[in-house]
Amino acid sequence: MTNVLILGAGGQIARWVVDGAAGDPSITQTLLVRDPARLRSRPAGARVVTGDVRDTEALSATMAGQDLVYANLTGDDMGEQARSVIAAMHASGVKRLIFVLALGIYDEVPGAFGAWNRQAIGSALVTFREAADAIGASDLAYTLVRPAWLDDADEVDYELTEKGEPFKGTVVSRKSVADLILTIILDPTLHVGSSLGIDKPGSEGDRPSFM
Repeated sequence: MTNVLILGAGGQIARWVVDGAAGDPSITQTLLVRDPARLRSRPAGARVVTGDVRDTEALSATMAGQDLVYANLTGDDMGEQARSVIAAMHASGVKRLIFVLALGIYDEVPGAFGAWNRQAIGSALVTFREAADAIGASDLAYTLVRPAWLDDADEVDYELTEKGEPFKGTVVSRKSVADLILTIILDPTLHVGSSLGIDKPGSEGDRPSFM
């Protein structure tokens, strides 16, 4: 049995993870949300906790007994949120972390798409990079996930790049990102210490196809 704490469980990627994990009897889910009304579904046996990841003491208590933490967070203070998650994991003795960030935090997106991406979300990349650096400097068994621009295609079709490699495509489905996360939840030895870019093969271009 794997006990998984999902932070930001009402998020659009997290919803796919919650639904996918619900079909596996080996996974027990704890879903942390600011607003329980945002949850699309509440799987049988899942525990729902209302809270804020920046409340480190409360987060530590929620983490007690967990085997893995998956963070699906957003905001203009991602560095602060990441540091609170790290501190809570240290306090509760949990080591395994999956943390979703954004493409472009390492200036790894080449060409015209990279220039377009910096113009579109450049102001957010600073705080996402701050989170990545804090997690990377920790002693946690982490995996960082850097998705391309997200769409709602009902498909699983993706490729991965490592930190230090050029990012490839422009888009990826939320369902694909969720599949990667579920794969790691089922085998936590995968991708430890990695920062993974994820995109749909063949989606290269100057900007996402839906923009």
